[in-house]
Amino acid sequence: MDTQHGNVIVLPYPAQGHINPILQFAKLLASKGLKATLGTPPYTIQFIDAPTIDVEPISDGYDEGGFKQAPSTETYLESYKSIGSKTLADLILKFKDSSSPVNCIVYDSLLPWALDVAKHFGICGAVFLTNSASVCSLYWEIRSGHLTLPRG
Repeated sequence: MDTQHGNVIVLPYPAQGHINPILQFAKLLASKGLKATLGTPPYTIQFIDAPTIDVEPISDGYDEGGFKQAPSTETYLESYKSIGSKTLADLILKFKDSSSPVNCIVYDSLLPWALDVAKHFGICGAVFLTNSASVCSLYWEIRSGHLTLPRG
């Protein structure tokens, strides 16, 4: 039997400002000898230039145009959670008996359902934050009560 090596699936949220940071992270993983697979909706694949990593489709239910096809943001997010969870599971199963089974999912913070899929398969899941440190600081200030938001 061949030695099996791990495979990290990275899942970006399919919007400007989210894809490139996690794509660069995947390229960094690949440069260190790890197999990295970017899972992204089909309509984004044509824009990805990453010869050192694999790119696989993860459906959001709106494979021709994403947000533009969806009647609302809420509908889009519900669809991505429902259909994305299934297609992510299918991708994990695709690699299950290969020389590079999936052993970790790194997902954009806007796709928390990916952690549920990882747990279902008994693999590691890690959130990837694309926001800046200043946004994290702002969240902390609000949580600590140092900054209040107007009600209404």
